[in-house]
Order: sequence, then structure tokens, then C-alpha cells
Amino acid sequence: MSKDKYISAEEAVRQVRTGDRVFIHGSAATPVCLVKALQARHNEIHHVELVSITTLGDLDFDNPQYRDSFFYNSLFVSACTRNVVNSLEGDYVPIFLSQIPQLFQRNILPIDVALIQVSPPDEHGYCSLGTSVDIARAAVDVARHVIAQVNPRMPRTHGDGFLHIRDIDALVWHEVELPETDYSGKSNIIVERIGEHIASMIENGATLQLGIGNIPDQVLKNLTGHKDLGLHTEMMSDGVIPLIESGVINNRRKKLNQGHTVTSFINGTRKLFDFVDDNPEIRVMDIGYVNDTSVIRQNPKATAINSAIEIDLTGQVCADSMGTYQYSGIGGQMDFIRGASLSDNGLPIIALPSVTSTGVSRIVPFLKEGAGVVTTRGHVHWVVTEYGKVDLFGKNMKQRAHALIQIAHPAHREWLEKAFYQRYNSKQAALNH
Repeated sequence: MSKDKYISAEEAVRQVRTGDRVFIHGSAATPVCLVKALQARHNEIHHVELVSITTLGDLDFDNPQYRDSFFYNSLFVSACTRNVVNSLEGDYVPIFLSQIPQLFQRNILPIDVALIQVSPPDEHGYCSLGTSVDIARAAVDVARHVIAQVNPRMPRTHGDGFLHIRDIDALVWHEVELPETDYSGKSNIIVERIGEHIASMIENGATLQLGIGNIPDQVLKNLTGHKDLGLHTEMMSDGVIPLIESGVINNRRKKLNQGHTVTSFINGTRKLFDFVDDNPEIRVMDIGYVNDTSVIRQNPKATAINSAIEIDLTGQVCADSMGTYQYSGIGGQMDFIRGASLSDNGLPIIALPSVTSTGVSRIVPFLKEGAGVVTTRGHVHWVVTEYGKVDLFGKNMKQRAHALIQIAHPAHREWLEKAFYQRYNSKQAALNH
């Protein structure tokens, strides 16, 4: 395609007007140059609403000079949006990841302008949404204007992410390395033990979903002796590469997308981006499909591995907030916990270290005031810490508490026991009155 078809980022973002709602492509596909060009117009536009899930890159959304220009309405909070989302200039929408496309499609959050990053067009004029199809597919389909950063460093991925240049209103050529995330370097003895516990639970022929972070990556390191694993996951990281290359993950036993790894977005290093580039074995698909519970449950032994910030003694899982402080989002945890629980021999797992980095117990009598419940106590099944694994499914409240105390940090077990007995003694005293 001729370079004279491209314009500057500054010219492209002039399509954004006061009062518009602007979608920002997320994760490794965050179009940093377009966002910065938009931010540079902060004196010209006002009350522009920005919506996205995770964004990566050097972006300062919390700058006071943007206060009257932009309102950040986050659908999943990440490091570069955390401060603004917890301020008067931002907010958070609690929603399952699988249902975010419905916000766009049903005009609940109509999109005026979509800022995206794509691979260069092929000989037929098709670009790819690359590493991040997730909610971007729906946003692009409904947006009144689409502005694309075209980057030759963006991998061309198979699946739902193809987009013809005739459906893009402005093209900006900008070659830059994608932001990289390496989860392998964050391991420690606690993470290693959790990874070993979970790996011992996974059967041959299972279909895996792995959440974000170092625990899923550690689980993968312990699966080299497994056979015929499948992968149907909202996010894919570097840890799966050796297992796919060795044939441990071959997707043979899956009922849906047999022989193909399915994901919705890709976060990792350049090695991963090169691995998925034009790789027909990898399908990057719309989040409304990937995270659909009715889809997840159809694959055998669906095994969902997700994390938590804290869990109370009844099994309520907080995974998105620290009290009233919004730290991340609901994401796809419930989509996959529920889907795995309905799969034949499925395995829904919540994994967390027993304590924080400062030694505070993450198994608690009560969630912090204002904390959000992401996975309810009716949905929770397996909980894993470095001290072991327990299945809460079918257990009553007292049985759950005793089970969770057994995998709490030893330094906190006596305190948890006292809190448990105080709770039930108080309950009995109230009944006696």
C-alpha cells in the first residue's frame, strides 16, 4: 500500500470532538502514539470519555492538565489507569469480560471513535487486530470513526481480527516495538509450591484457561510431562510456547476448535509475538465467544486457573479491589470459573499466596469494607495456596472455614480460628435473645 495513504497521528485524532466517547485498543495493542496525540489536544476538547480494558505503555492518564478534557470510564483497571479511575476524573464499570461487547452493540456505551493498532494490510487490503481482538472487535464494528495505527511490528493473527482498510477512516503509519510483559521472572518459592499443587490436579486431556500473572506461568512449567492438553483461554503468554512446540498442548481432545489454540488477547515478549505471527494453529477471537460459559463448558476437563486478592472464610473471592480502591476488574474470572464448573470433570481453581508481601493474611474472616465479590461463595470450588488445596463445593459454612484455615499461613491460623468461633458464638447468642 502506498505511503501517501497515511496521515499523521495529529491529523488523524482531529476526528475526535468534544463530548465524544473514544475506545482505546488494549494490552500490547495499545496505540500509544494515537493516545498521546489525542492528549496533546486537551486544550481544544472537553468532556471526552475514554473507555478500555487493560492499557499498556507510557501513558499519563492522571495528569491534572487533562482534568476537564477527559473522563476515564474503565472496563478493567490497569497500572496506568489506576489512579485516574480512583479519582473524580474516572470510574469503573463492573462487568463480566464476556459481556462488554454487548455494551457497544446495544448502544449502552455507543462508540464515536475507536483508536486501534493493526498489522499492515496484506495484498487484499486486510489488516489484523493482532495481539488484542477481545473487546476491540465489537468496538470497531460499531464505531462511527475508526483510526488505526499501522505497525509492522504488530503480528498478523488468525481468527476474528481481520479488518479491511476500507473500514478504517484514518491510517497512521508508526513502527514501534509493542510493550512487553514477562511473567517468568517473578517466581519465588511460594509461587513454585502453588504451581506444583495446581499441576498435580490437572489431568491429561484437560483444556486450560490461565489468568494473568506469575502463578499461571509457574503452572505451565510443571506440565511438561502431561499429554494432549488443550488451550482455550482469554489471555495467552510466553509460558505456553514450549508446551505447544513439544506437543504437550496439541488441542486434540477438544470438542470445539480441535487442533487449535484459542485466545482473545496476547501479552508477552517479542518471542511470543513472533510465535503467533501468521500462525494458523493460533486463533485470536472475540471475547464474546472465548469467554462464553456455554462455549467453555463444551471442552472436556475445562481447567480454569485464576487469582484473588483475598478470600473470606465463607468462600467469597475478592479479585478486583482493595476495600473501596479499584485495583483491577471482574475480567473473565467468573466466565471461566462457571464454565469450568459445568464442564465434564471440569476444575475451577482460585489460587493465591497465603499472605501479602508484608505478611498480612489473604484468607480473612471478612472481606475488607467496600471490597467487591468477584466469585461468589456459590461459584467457588477449589482454592489453592502454598500450604495445599481444598475443594469448597458442597461444604457448609463451618466446613468451608475449617478447610480454608488449613491452607492459611500457620502464623494466622489461630487468629482465624478465634474469628471463626467468635462469629458463630455471636450468631448463637443473637438467636438466644
